[in-house]
Amino acid sequence: MDIVEKIKEQLANPVVLYMKGTPDFPQCGFSGQVAQIMAACNAEYSYVNIFEEPEMREALKAYSNWPTYPQLYIKGELVGGCDIITDMYQKGELQTALAEAGGVKA
Repeated sequence: MDIVEKIKEQLANPVVLYMKGTPDFPQCGFSGQVAQIMAACNAEYSYVNIFEEPEMREALKAYSNWPTYPQLYIKGELVGGCDIITDMYQKGELQTALAEAGGVKA
């Protein structure tokens, strides 16, 4: 499968976080911060550890035109990285976006 096709397939999930490490064991501070925010939102989401898929790391940067990780997608659209996610969370916008996408645990 082509790497771009794989990205598109992953983005069919309502909420996807591309990160360094996993939510339980983040491997960078920014990924850890976003994982904590997602937990605080009671978010239900898929994640991809970009360290396990090196070809994905470069392909996703080109796909999203976003150079850094983590990258959060809601309904297939790039929301942004750590700073944007933190800002949206503090304003209550992230919780709304997650709820509208069905990305909150019942």
